[in-house]
Amino acid sequence: MPDSPTGDAGRYEVVVAGGGPAGAAAALTLARAGRTVLLADSGTGPPKLGQALPSAARVLLHDLGAGEQPLTAGHMTCYANLSSWGSTTLGRTDFINDPNGPGWHLDRKRFDRCLRQAARAAGAQVAERTIVRPRTRQPDGRWAVALRGPASQRLVQCDWLVDASGRSQAIASPHRAGRRRTDRLIATCLELAPAPTGRATETSSLVESTADGWWYTAPLPNGRRLVAYFTDADLAAPALRDAPGFLRLMRNTRHIAVRTHAHPAPAPVLPRRAPAHSSHLDQPTGEGWIAVGDAASAFDPISSQGILTALYTGMTGAAALHAHLDGDTGALDAYRTNVAALLAAYRRNHHAVYALEHRWHDRPFWQRRHATLAQHTTRKESA
Repeated sequence: MPDSPTGDAGRYEVVVAGGGPAGAAAALTLARAGRTVLLADSGTGPPKLGQALPSAARVLLHDLGAGEQPLTAGHMTCYANLSSWGSTTLGRTDFINDPNGPGWHLDRKRFDRCLRQAARAAGAQVAERTIVRPRTRQPDGRWAVALRGPASQRLVQCDWLVDASGRSQAIASPHRAGRRRTDRLIATCLELAPAPTGRATETSSLVESTADGWWYTAPLPNGRRLVAYFTDADLAAPALRDAPGFLRLMRNTRHIAVRTHAHPAPAPVLPRRAPAHSSHLDQPTGEGWIAVGDAASAFDPISSQGILTALYTGMTGAAALHAHLDGDTGALDAYRTNVAALLAAYRRNHHAVYALEHRWHDRPFWQRRHATLAQHTTRKESA
């Protein structure tokens, strides 16, 4: 792992923990601003649920300086989103009139890797398969940070840490950042094998609500198909623990079953579970650290804005940190206000989406969402 290109060996202005879209965007922004940056990607963690990217991301990638490269190859065009929500009727949202064009079904590994390459090209040092472990904050304000890779471990120093570690909030949580978790949503995921040659399948994404949660499916660029079931952790049926049980429940759906019919069951493999709950930090900054992406605010995937928000907060959080290091005393306050506005907008959208489904008002999953909506409405009316 090479040392910082400027300054003392092993000393950086910023270490970014997490090499996903938020971390790569932060490292790219800081490196373009002339900061010495180390981006550490652990290469581990739960399944990546964010496979879809709306076309508005093209503007963000341009603003980041990443250009079109992350979107040029390996992905699949998404022309529409389908949904059966609130009724058995299948609705369709087409992107033909979107000024930015259609979206994408991403090859997430390729997309994330391209963003890290863009950060490296801008001057950031990139450490693959490396875990960041802050040790102490020294009297001069610098952090002593342990970097643990597959075959080595070393200590570096930095002035600031960027937490881009996702819902685990690996940097913020140990430093007593107040974390608020508002639901218990989890995802159980299975990738189906490619459909036989000549058997066309629907290329749009699809969401379908059911009595105890909701299903999602989308094609993957490698020909496989992702299927995910979302429910609260305490409501997850035991059948979801193995592939036959998962597929049995999936075949009981109306629309998901049709879209997945052409895809054979995968070789014996267990479905994967991943957290999908909504959560946020009371404050996305602290003494010597700043949180971006899911580490700052993690959203229910029904919002379909996870990757877009990660890119945006990675870029704006890093820009605020750069300005702060340049002496702008209000930059971090402005970032905190920005994150709070994003969270408020997400909550409005989240409440509006779940309010559309009333067919299972007596089921715990939906009762919990409607109760949260009622509390939100009451607070607004009393404000």
